[in-house]
Amino acid sequence: MSPVPGSGLAKGLAVTLKTMTKRSVTAQYPDAQPELPPRTRGVIALFEENCTVCMLCARECPDWCIYIDSHKETVPPAAPGGRERSRNVLDRFAIDFALCMYCGICIEVCPFDALFWSPEFEYAETDILDLTHERDRLREWMWTVPAPPALDPAAEEPKELAAARKAAEKAAAAAADSGSGSGSGSGQAGATGPDAEPGPDAEPGPGAGPEEGGS
Repeated sequence: MSPVPGSGLAKGLAVTLKTMTKRSVTAQYPDAQPELPPRTRGVIALFEENCTVCMLCARECPDWCIYIDSHKETVPPAAPGGRERSRNVLDRFAIDFALCMYCGICIEVCPFDALFWSPEFEYAETDILDLTHERDRLREWMWTVPAPPALDPAAEEPKELAAARKAAEKAAAAAADSGSGSGSGSGQAGATGPDAEPGPDAEPGPGAGPEEGGS
């Protein structure tokens, strides 16, 4: 059935009239803080302890707005006779939010969970050069990162947890089988050993004869 001519226009006008009858509500910002969605992309926070200076975030950034400086330090061996190791030490981690387009690629590619989204949005500056924030400021925003949302109870169990649970159940079953098998084997060995005393209903063996009496 073909649509009635002008039905789309009528629906649009109906939505307009319905909206015009509602009372407008003004958010009293900054006296009243807005209720932001839990996954708001406000600013990028840095958890410095997890950063290994792998440079993945800086290389994958399409705007090249992440600046990282580091140096190498020698770590003494953990045990005598071991070999010294070298590790990267973070000297500078800065993000130029005048260039950042909030795509979130740096957060997605970080293999050690060192970058997080924070709902903080009040970081405007009067000078564009002040929008390059160093690691100290990025670390302060880390405390504004909300906790991760709870898992959906109707969602499927992650494959890693399912595999770990199956492995644990299999190991527990194998341990129980080995324990019951060793217990039954030791009981049978004790009942049929050479030093075991025969019971009252035990039949004599093939080599057993009548007791020799003195005649």
